[in-house]
Amino acid sequence: MTKRTRSPSFDAMVKFFQQHYNFATKQDINLLVDKIEQLEKSIKEAFLAPQQTGRTKTAKKKKAPLSKQSASDTVLDVIIDAKTGINFTQIKAKTGFEDKKLRNIIYRLGKLGKIKNKKRGIYIPA
Repeated sequence: MTKRTRSPSFDAMVKFFQQHYNFATKQDINLLVDKIEQLEKSIKEAFLAPQQTGRTKTAKKKKAPLSKQSASDTVLDVIIDAKTGINFTQIKAKTGFEDKKLRNIIYRLGKLGKIKNKKRGIYIPA
């Protein structure tokens, strides 16, 4: 008579594959997550500590005076000042910006919903 052997359980097969192929276990992943959190915390502390003392490791950027506006704000103000709408050449004359820069600003303001086209080439505030 031949002896019947039992087939290994599913859990035993999973453990075998984990050990044989070096799969990460839940414990391994949790350890990695803990180490990453510790590294993030130490990085945060390293960058926040110089700012709290008033010192920074990087070169300080010069701040622009508060009275100066961005190019987008300048164009938006020109469009707002024109009650019935304003065209491209009038905006260019008032701001002095180059064509490409002005076209990009108008496109961006339109996408942001700050200006609308009254008709082709005439811009009004939204």
